[in-house]
Amino acid sequence: MNNQKGILAIISGFSGAGKGTVVKKILESHNEEFALSISATTRGPREGEVNGVHYFFMDKAVFEQKISDHQFLEYAQYVDNYYGTPKEFVFDKLNQGVSVILEIEMQGAFKVKEQYPEAVMIFITPPSAEELESRLRGRGTETEEVILSRLARAADEASYMEHYDYIVVNEDGKVDECSDKIYHIVETEKKKAAFCGSFIRELADDLARYKKGE
Repeated sequence: MNNQKGILAIISGFSGAGKGTVVKKILESHNEEFALSISATTRGPREGEVNGVHYFFMDKAVFEQKISDHQFLEYAQYVDNYYGTPKEFVFDKLNQGVSVILEIEMQGAFKVKEQYPEAVMIFITPPSAEELESRLRGRGTETEEVILSRLARAADEASYMEHYDYIVVNEDGKVDECSDKIYHIVETEKKKAAFCGSFIRELADDLARYKKGE
């Protein structure tokens, strides 16, 4: 099973759930097995940002041509700039046997799932609403209005959690445990028959010779 494709793991979560920290931990612990999906954007690079590392930077005409050519798993426009998930980067990694993490909000997650049903959808959440509010307030960087807005959005998002394949609870101070759970989810998905097609066919072909008396 050495030629097995990687898994596309879609990771979403409430603002304040700690998904960014969890994803960073997975990539640090399993850097040869996982890659983080790199988005394309039409906005200019900020100081320190590198093309092909932080984003794929491109002008609007190029981006819109790629939209016409169906080269994005999903895309959206915010203010005057486009953002999207290039198929080429994702599929190249998957074909190399590397699992790709796509950290994305719900709307984009469902768009990706429509185009690539084999993707595994994982939702990261704190253990309670009270813990989510505590984390948001603990940042100390947002106004009361912004905090309440994020909590209201979380209330709306909660109704869509049941459409995810897995719900992973990120308890306070247990980032390692949360990242390990996601790693094992991906490893389990790799063992499903749907992802072992080439191995199954090769084994079946090898066994067929016994039926022929070879």
